[in-house]
Amino acid sequence: MSMVRLPTRQSDGKANLHQGAVGAGICIARGETLPAVGSGNAVVDEHPDTGARISGMTIPHWDRILQMAARCYELTGLGYLGADVVLDADRGPLLLELNARPGLNIQIANQEGLLNRLADIDAAAATARGPEARVAEAREIAAKRLRDRAERAA
Repeated sequence: MSMVRLPTRQSDGKANLHQGAVGAGICIARGETLPAVGSGNAVVDEHPDTGARISGMTIPHWDRILQMAARCYELTGLGYLGADVVLDADRGPLLLELNARPGLNIQIANQEGLLNRLADIDAAAATARGPEARVAEAREIAAKRLRDRAERAA
């Protein structure tokens, strides 16, 4: 799962959700933002300060970000970790830090529980060797979840 955190006036310019920032899930398959979660876990589609649309934005350098995050597994040996990435205007994506115990607000931002996603990843782990294979498998899992969600809505 992935999300982008957007600072607000309420969060005093910080990107921490518990301080009032907005968190938007990112579709792993497409690299596009989903509707965001704002204050009190309310779903919002526009930034509360600017009115700018949040969902449907394409994340720059998405493939590089996914590859960077996938390579962190070999670096740490942790099965579940958080890779914080910042986008620099000149250098592109940069790894800011790795979290051995990342927060679980990513579930709220993606409007989906983590347990089922982890089960899908565990099932694919036997065949997905190396960062590139893991990224491809994660994208396929995310695409399947999108298809399933669309079928249920129809």
